[in-house]
Amino acid sequence: MADKNTKKPRVVETAVGEISNAKVKDSEQPKLPWLVSSAMFLAPLCWYGPIGSTRSVLIPQLFAQIDPVHKVWAVGILATIASITGAVANLMFGAFSDVTRTRFGKRKPYIVLGTIAIAISLCVIANMKSVIGIILVWIVAAAAENAIAEAIYPQISDRVAPKWRGTVSTFYGVGFTIAQQGFALLAAQFLGNVKFGIYVMAATTVVLAIIHVVLINEKSNLAEPKVKFNKDTLKKYFFFPTHGARNFYLALGGKFFMVVGSTIVTTFQLFIFTDYIGQNTKSAGQSISIFSMIMLFIGVFFALVGGPLADKLKRVKGPVVIATFALGLAAIFPMFYKEAWAMFVYAVIAAFGNGLYNSVDGALNMDVLPSSDTAGKDLGLINLANTLGQMLGAMVASAIVEAFGYGAIFMFALGMEIIGGLLIWSIKGIR
Repeated sequence: MADKNTKKPRVVETAVGEISNAKVKDSEQPKLPWLVSSAMFLAPLCWYGPIGSTRSVLIPQLFAQIDPVHKVWAVGILATIASITGAVANLMFGAFSDVTRTRFGKRKPYIVLGTIAIAISLCVIANMKSVIGIILVWIVAAAAENAIAEAIYPQISDRVAPKWRGTVSTFYGVGFTIAQQGFALLAAQFLGNVKFGIYVMAATTVVLAIIHVVLINEKSNLAEPKVKFNKDTLKKYFFFPTHGARNFYLALGGKFFMVVGSTIVTTFQLFIFTDYIGQNTKSAGQSISIFSMIMLFIGVFFALVGGPLADKLKRVKGPVVIATFALGLAAIFPMFYKEAWAMFVYAVIAAFGNGLYNSVDGALNMDVLPSSDTAGKDLGLINLANTLGQMLGAMVASAIVEAFGYGAIFMFALGMEIIGGLLIWSIKGIR
């Protein structure tokens, strides 16, 4: 007979399976936490929007002004070094935030300090005339970016009951779509004045981070038991999960290949319009604006529709698979046509895929976590797939462009998205 005093892990029934060790029970949160939801909508706008658009739009233009001959490799090296930094930061800051105990909470310190570091780094970069110097300073920005990312997203696991995770993930997904495309659209307006544009991004990240911190209102967690560091806790909080983690690694692998496929296109977005299609800088700026508007509005629409539809159909895996395949389909058009319209068609299909992916992927990630105690570390590992995907995408894209031209990167993107979709489809127990 089982010992009556043996503690069983809390299991919460959801539409997509069982969630073990949920920190907040459904009964403890009968209504949608609107302040947390609003804060999570702003979360990607705090860090990914300003720094992502600076990296993909403004920095390439800055490199083109400083060293036009080596601009492609400069962008590739920047992305590679920053991604290596991000890979380390993903593991480190995600795990540290899990075990941090302060009167400000365990996530807030990393968000605040990371935001300050990003703002300072961007202001320094705006005044530099050296490609090497910019890359070195960007290492600090990349570390800060990942410190924020690995502290900000696990707040859903900390503060939201399983029955609301899909909805709150939709808030985050909509925010992420706006961060991706809205800020790219904003950054494109500063291609003629890169320095001022970077200043705008630095100020924006500070303002939005302050609003997020106020809305999320994280309390002191000094009452939580302190983690004693020994062999077992080090393994739990700082190493890859080994038990019950099959779905976790399939989700991680699927994200990795999806990001590789999309990154090789977005990394060279400016150069695709100028060097591949043949537009001048002014026309390319206008095309990027149109591209970004398509990605923004269609992406937000499907981000809004995708989450509720997935909840109604009780499916989270299927929409993520469809979204990943859609990103591959989008790459076919510019692969065969060196025309601006082909990139706009890419934008329409990719916007559908990105919007749906951003809306539902978060809920899928939550459902494959091995434990909520290590949510920061494990979500950091999943985001590591994002970071490494960006790194490999940038490295491979640079090599492909130099060897075969821009057209070949679209073929590579198609292959990566197919592999990513198949891995996600292999997840079991979640529909």
